[in-house]
Amino acid sequence: MNTLISRAMRLLSQRDHGEAELRRKLLIPPVPFVKPQNKQSRWPSRKRPDDNAFDEDNPVKVRPEPRPVPEEILEEHVQAVIDYCYQHHWLDDAKFASRYISGRSNKGYGAQRIRSELLQKGVDKEIISTALEETEVDWCVLARDIAVRKFGENLPKDWKEKSKVLRYLLYRGFFQEEIQSIYRDFDD
Repeated sequence: MNTLISRAMRLLSQRDHGEAELRRKLLIPPVPFVKPQNKQSRWPSRKRPDDNAFDEDNPVKVRPEPRPVPEEILEEHVQAVIDYCYQHHWLDDAKFASRYISGRSNKGYGAQRIRSELLQKGVDKEIISTALEETEVDWCVLARDIAVRKFGENLPKDWKEKSKVLRYLLYRGFFQEEIQSIYRDFDD
């Protein structure tokens, strides 16, 4: 159980996780690290352990034994670790969702794409909706900034070029209304 807690602490120290994502990662048994062995030594003059005159006094290990890995991780143990993380305020889906929204919106993604990514990570729909409502991101302004960054200050006016902007912003996860507001509200 202590190994599960230390794994959870390591995972949470690297980046934020939602409960479902952390549970999924903790249920996967860790792969033991075994140092790779080269086929040929870098030092050709190096003596082999068989040729060593002091072999009886100083036995040389050729290959380290891998750490034993538990065959199966019990769901009860994982639940206890998750409860422990909640007690110590290391795990909070609402904070995770708001931080995730902030990070992904800073990278230029829209609310629709962020919502689907959070759903894939196992965050509850109500938590996502609340976090999106409480965010201070102006999605229309963000869509405009992304379009200007990609297509230049003077956004295209003809339909063929406008459709490229539309497709690009839809791919980035912006809603149709936000994309239309670029041309409606920001006319130059």
